[in-house]
Amino acid sequence: MRIVIAGAGIGGLAAALSLHAAGFEDVTVHEAVPEIRPLGVGVNLLPHAVRELTELGLADRLAAIGVATAELAYFNRYGTPIWSEPRGLAAGYAWPQYSVHRGRLQLLLLEAVTERLGPHAVRTGSRITGPGDEDLLIGADGIHSAVRARLHPGEGPPPWNGLVLWRGTTYGEPFLTGRSMIMAGDGTQKFVAYPIETGGRTLINWIAERPLDGEAPDRGNWNRPADPAEIVRHFADWRFDWLDVPGVIAGAGAAYEYPMVDRDPLPRWTFGNVTLLGDAAHAMYPIGSNGASQAIIDARVLAHSLARGDLASYEEQRRPAATALQLSNRRMGPEVVMKLAHERAPGGFDDIEEIVPYAERAEIAASYKRTAGFDPASLNERPSWSVTRRFSPRPSPRPSPRPSGAHRPGASSG
Repeated sequence: MRIVIAGAGIGGLAAALSLHAAGFEDVTVHEAVPEIRPLGVGVNLLPHAVRELTELGLADRLAAIGVATAELAYFNRYGTPIWSEPRGLAAGYAWPQYSVHRGRLQLLLLEAVTERLGPHAVRTGSRITGPGDEDLLIGADGIHSAVRARLHPGEGPPPWNGLVLWRGTTYGEPFLTGRSMIMAGDGTQKFVAYPIETGGRTLINWIAERPLDGEAPDRGNWNRPADPAEIVRHFADWRFDWLDVPGVIAGAGAAYEYPMVDRDPLPRWTFGNVTLLGDAAHAMYPIGSNGASQAIIDARVLAHSLARGDLASYEEQRRPAATALQLSNRRMGPEVVMKLAHERAPGGFDDIEEIVPYAERAEIAASYKRTAGFDPASLNERPSWSVTRRFSPRPSPRPSPRPSGAHRPGASSG
């Protein structure tokens, strides 16, 4: 079975590894850029994604490049605690949670693909927009997916919600546990910080968010440069006993601007021998640390479904779950606790229990875990998606018209 993957990002590379592990030998990844470089800043891998990478034999490599997250904590804009919870092993998961530089994660996956599938398994400078002579084409080419555009023409640019994200990394002093992921906000602005390197020096990945006046430029471009000094003025008085927010922003060597965009949920991912994966299928707001994790889950479920000769089951399992998560993220997901605290006590508070009771906060956190598929008990008890292929699988997609066209130059990005 000949499988072609458009896009050598985290989802596309995870798909190649998953398919190979399931027994598929003829898998090729095509990436539009001429060279894959370690671009980007920090991402989080939640325990359900770490489980999948562990079952792919990457646990030690992942531990070597990531910081095991100890806790997630929410604060208001004055640095007053709203909610905190342990993460990873400390929360009862069988697998850790990691914060890691996106580029290093991508190169880790690329190295594993090259080792296992061969040096020519990933072809750079190669754009794919539609099906050719392969048995299956997987569109894993990101939020501006050319494959998706062929399946669902006329969508236009990603919808924007009026917020802008600024992202950067800064060497600084460790805060709280030293492995904490924090979010502070007032319902209008938000600041996120977590370490992606520890040891001699702590490299802090940070995100600053607020409404942007005017139209958003370059929707979906993570690499638009921004001036840290311009960002600082919006957070100048966000100095907490445990973190100097303007100091962290000002200390960045570089910062990047990104309008908060996503994609509308799709009624269908699969047409004949073409299907979608990751951001190409379900780009979502960067809420709840789920973008990279969900792409990895897609990859594993797709490989499991194909090994059983049932492509349709991939979409049946993944599309409703991803749609629910996309919509939850549009409602702020677990971060809604910061909005509630601000709405009920805009000037601050002394006792969060009087503002947002514990039971309400706990249910917000638990509900999101269920929606995103990383409730601890369910994840720990779920059967593995690893497979041992005992037959020659073929896809069995639902009957449908095949989209017109074949391999043509287009935009494919990882």
